[in-house]
Amino acid sequence: MPNPWDDYHQIVVETYEAKKSGKATKVHVRPVPNEVFSVDIDVECSRSIRKDFPIGTRFRIYAKQTSREGGKPFLYSSYKWPVTVVGEGQ
Repeated sequence: MPNPWDDYHQIVVETYEAKKSGKATKVHVRPVPNEVFSVDIDVECSRSIRKDFPIGTRFRIYAKQTSREGGKPFLYSSYKWPVTVVGEGQ
């Protein structure tokens, strides 16, 4: 039986304030430098990561790269999955 995490990478991400995002929220999530993915890729994950912690907080999550049809690639991590705080924000 395949492991359900086989398609996912365990990575460290951080919250940051987007200057001009065009999105509903100014607080976004991105991979930290030197991870498997570029710091320029968006991360879709639990809303509580953005709301309940200071900007700059780092988290360890499981994520995989995906895209919506015709859209740009992004990282996806379910809000139901484990999240570990690995560094405090501002």
